[in-house]
Amino acid sequence: MHIFKDTNYDFLRWRWHAIALSTLIIIGGIGIIATKGLNRGVEFAGGTVVIERFDQPVSIEQVRSALEKNFGQDLSIQEYGDPSQRQVMIRVPQVGAEAGASLGTTADTIEAALKQANIGSFTRLGTEIVGPAVGRELTTKGIWATVLSLVGILAYISFRFQLSFATGAVVATVHDLLVTFAFLAFFGYDLTLNVIAALLTITGFSTNDTIVIFDRVRENLRGMRRDSLDHVINVAINQTLGRTIITSGTALLSAIALFFFGGDVLHGFAFTMVVGIITGTYSTVFIAAAIVSFWRGGTARAAARAPATSAPAPQQPQRKQKPQKKVRAS
Repeated sequence: MHIFKDTNYDFLRWRWHAIALSTLIIIGGIGIIATKGLNRGVEFAGGTVVIERFDQPVSIEQVRSALEKNFGQDLSIQEYGDPSQRQVMIRVPQVGAEAGASLGTTADTIEAALKQANIGSFTRLGTEIVGPAVGRELTTKGIWATVLSLVGILAYISFRFQLSFATGAVVATVHDLLVTFAFLAFFGYDLTLNVIAALLTITGFSTNDTIVIFDRVRENLRGMRRDSLDHVINVAINQTLGRTIITSGTALLSAIALFFFGGDVLHGFAFTMVVGIITGTYSTVFIAAAIVSFWRGGTARAAARAPATSAPAPQQPQRKQKPQKKVRAS
């Protein structure tokens, strides 16, 4: 299926604009994380999450005022699911060094405070409890999983291509992670295990898209050794443009459907996937390819590991020698 035919867009022309845009987004995200912090889910911060369904409508302010006496203002209270179901999710951060059976006392304290406030009857739908030790362990494993995936990408692409290609792919992947973290901070999403799973997924998605373009660049270099590397990269991106749009567009539509219809549990995962698919496709074209171009200085020579097949030099046509006249001896 051909969506684009014989396109000739100069993508690298806009690389500096793209780098400037990415820099602004990343700096803005770092600023918000540095000042307000990145919201961590109960899996990493530790604490208790209780989901209650009330028999009559209640406001978030009523629930908060009922719990602030016992837990202070460091609470996270929000509507959960369909508003007509009158469900409220209450998150209380970890207090003290609870362990074992004592972990469940926080959920009981929440319900006791709600009953004392007399804001209506309710039923507990679910409880999630994570102790401080488990939260620290999950944080460490999440960091190691991300770091090891980047190291694996660098090693694989260095082996298959060259260090310049591998560096471009890793820089693009780090770019994707930073931009995604920035958008998570902009929209106030919690960093949960679902979000970590989405981050690792988009890391592989972005790398796969990058490898497809790099492979086409390497193939084109064998027949376009006299052209500039920027031209070779632009040709490769244009040749794979249809494939990129189909693959990324299909994944994006699935993530958007999951965002709107997947429920609150998968909301953060779907949002991370939407942002990651967009920025992953964008970084492959404007970040990874630009890094290779900067590294090689725009020259096509020695950019691919596989040597180009040298064509035999054309033979010069031989001139016919004129027959020499015989000189008669006098």
